[in-house]
Amino acid sequence: MVPVDDTALAVTDTGGTGRPVIYLNGSYADTKHWRSVIAELGDEFRHITFDERARGKSERSADYSFEACLRDIDAVLEATGAQQPIVVGWSYGALLAVHWAERNPGRAMGVVSVDGAMPYGITGEQARERIRKLFRRMRFLMPVARPLGLAARMTADQHADVNIEANELHAALAPVLDRVSCPIRYVLATGANLGGGEEEMAAVRASLDPVLASNSNIEVSARVASNHSHILRKDFLAVADAVREVAALDDHQAS
Repeated sequence: MVPVDDTALAVTDTGGTGRPVIYLNGSYADTKHWRSVIAELGDEFRHITFDERARGKSERSADYSFEACLRDIDAVLEATGAQQPIVVGWSYGALLAVHWAERNPGRAMGVVSVDGAMPYGITGEQARERIRKLFRRMRFLMPVARPLGLAARMTADQHADVNIEANELHAALAPVLDRVSCPIRYVLATGANLGGGEEEMAAVRASLDPVLASNSNIEVSARVASNHSHILRKDFLAVADAVREVAALDDHQAS
């Protein structure tokens, strides 16, 4: 358990001499979603996972903001002593990964973004109310979803607040991506997402195209058949390959 602010985070570190990889979960997810990726990569890498505030085995907090989540990354890296990690994020975790890399030039070996960190977000009061209504309708399912790593120990409104803030940050993401100086490799899903149909998700993924054209550090490693929710389970091989791709770039520079 790593203390930070008013809470403590449940952290797992496999240790060893392999390249450090830190995994950042989806908005309300826990670390179990990374198991297949970690097993595929094996002991060539040092795997660091942690549950965010009120997720998984971590403790609750008075602050579930994006800035708090960024502080948590620093706390985990300091506690583990990991240097120049590959930062791998899924969904909300990908948004965290690119923001952390942009704010900390030279500290990340690279980023792997798993169907996240795309410059598209629904904003405005109508969108905020849509999100609040969605989570209020889902509030009775949250106790069932928590053991599956799909909900946090938060109220429905707190879940909504996280989502609203993430949408606003995604809408303003393009300049952040333009400034990132380390390699970023995307693994993109297809299909719909909870709260977003196939047409909307296609527009989300297409929003990445201008960034790909403007920043040569950013590339798509793979486009896979699974949807947003199932990508880590069904297409973990593509995610693992993207991690190896980033590691190989560092090997090439070193030689």
